[in-house]
Amino acid sequence: MDQLTPNYKTLYPWASSDLLGETSEFTTFVSIMTYRKSEHPKKNCLFGKEHDKFVKVVPCRVGEPVCCDKSSDPEGSFYFIYSTIFQKLLFRLPFPSFERALLTEINIAPAQLHPNSWAFVRAFSIMCHHIGHLPSVDVFLYFFEAKSPNESCG
Repeated sequence: MDQLTPNYKTLYPWASSDLLGETSEFTTFVSIMTYRKSEHPKKNCLFGKEHDKFVKVVPCRVGEPVCCDKSSDPEGSFYFIYSTIFQKLLFRLPFPSFERALLTEINIAPAQLHPNSWAFVRAFSIMCHHIGHLPSVDVFLYFFEAKSPNESCG
């Protein structure tokens, strides 16, 4: 490890080795632009076009784990997020108020919620809108419980 590469295990002692090994394939601007211009059938659902000026997509450093936090970065705070959330679940940035409130309530960044868990969030939101109610964090948490990966299930 060279002097410029941080010791991620020291920076994030709470993170498992598996989590520290999760890195992005988007490490260059070319890889990001190729992805955004791809022929994916839902490519126009990745970002809400009217909000493009507020969303900055930048490459990760090679080997940078997904759990990194740069809230003190001089260019502003950021978070990693799974592309699946945009491709399969049709989320757009910025997140609607329900998703923002849920993330705030359970005190996590979007990347800390697994895509399968995002599917529950999306399904709950769709169901609420279908029956004519606004999605509520309190009601969602009545049905679903957020647990740390270190907590036992039994």
